[in-house]
Amino acid sequence: MKVLITGGAGYIGSHTNRLFREKGVETVILDDLSDGHRESVIDSKLVVGSFGDSELLDRLMTEEKFDGVIHFAAFASVPDSVVRPSRYYHNNVTNMICLLDACVRHNIKYFVFSSSASTFGDPVTIPMDESHPQKPINAYGMTKLIGEKMLADYERAYGLRYCAFRYFCAAGDSEDSLIGEAHNPETHLIPSMVKAALNGKPLKVFGTDYPTRDGSCIRDFIHVLDLAEAHYLGLKYIMENDTSDCFNLGSNTGFTVLEMIKALEEVSGLKVPFEPDGRRDGDPASLVASNEKAARLLNWTPKHSDIHKILTDALNWENNRRY
Repeated sequence: MKVLITGGAGYIGSHTNRLFREKGVETVILDDLSDGHRESVIDSKLVVGSFGDSELLDRLMTEEKFDGVIHFAAFASVPDSVVRPSRYYHNNVTNMICLLDACVRHNIKYFVFSSSASTFGDPVTIPMDESHPQKPINAYGMTKLIGEKMLADYERAYGLRYCAFRYFCAAGDSEDSLIGEAHNPETHLIPSMVKAALNGKPLKVFGTDYPTRDGSCIRDFIHVLDLAEAHYLGLKYIMENDTSDCFNLGSNTGFTVLEMIKALEEVSGLKVPFEPDGRRDGDPASLVASNEKAARLLNWTPKHSDIHKILTDALNWENNRRY
């Protein structure tokens, strides 16, 4: 089997590529390296370019004869999407249309989509299952919801089978610290916490007046290695069953930002300096997944998502990068 992985030089894509290669799947990475890193592509061919380049896609799909596409490539910052929605709609929606049309032209029948818990917006019930209302409160979440809707339409019209994964908070790094989370600028909580612990520059805690147990946001953290495994199982599921579906990927457990700070201090033995700041636009108070459906249909169980393991892997990755 051979698959195209868009955004495979990025954080989740690079870990997924590595797992697919370990499973014996041939992969080709398409990444424009705007957020990804060449050195994160392990044991795979890298093609530098945009998934919105129709000529490049036609050439690549003609030469490589893919069985499926794993689509990670997207702009993914909630705060940035609030102030610059145009770039999110252009990249995450318009370019995705180019990719889907190329799949149709080249008779690629299987598509795994990196969606997001941001499609849900503010929670109505906790934990959130797949039937939870989808009412995004930021442009990023809206572009991911549009992506899901497009996939459903392409299935009806062209027979494209898809699996859409709504991630909650991806976290952690490879156990050997060879690849990991490296954004510029870094907006994600755990790497920002680790940097604060190592560098002594206070972490900003965005919002301390939410209706939660300590006033800070609650998030469900899922290890990137568990996300990678889900993508392999998801592709296998839609191929073997000739079907399409959507799944929430999380740990079923939520932690507040302040609880995460305390846990990192316990793991590292370091102080995590922080200072309260105002809420960010587009941030819900609480996001916690129900992963029952993924467990039942995909036989997927998070094996790496203990919060102390996530933090230990993140700390080891950052220390490895510093030396």
